[in-house]
Amino acid sequence: MLADAARGDVRTDDDIVTALGASLKTIARVRRRFVVEGVDAAIDHRPQPQRPDKIKIKMNRQCLDRRLDSPSLMAEEVAAWEDDRNSRKRRIHWTFTLAVARQKLRKLYLSIEA
Repeated sequence: MLADAARGDVRTDDDIVTALGASLKTIARVRRRFVVEGVDAAIDHRPQPQRPDKIKIKMNRQCLDRRLDSPSLMAEEVAAWEDDRNSRKRRIHWTFTLAVARQKLRKLYLSIEA
């Protein structure tokens, strides 16, 4: 990409996302750091703040506040949880969609449009 820039080629954020597999938010953040703080700041990895484990928090709310003494009690609790979830017709929210998969894997497959 640096060679392209040296030749005067312009890359859009979408081109960079495709080439690097990063998110648009990441590309925008790096561009902003480059403009404000310079190239060294843009390529320097800053440590991210510690984030809470969402799964552990949810499990604590749902069941880890008590002890399940036996496998049979565990099976009963899981069955009750499944029945409740199914009765409310809860669905899984997949964040990795077919459109995202096609975008990320686009360069691995031959184009049939050519």
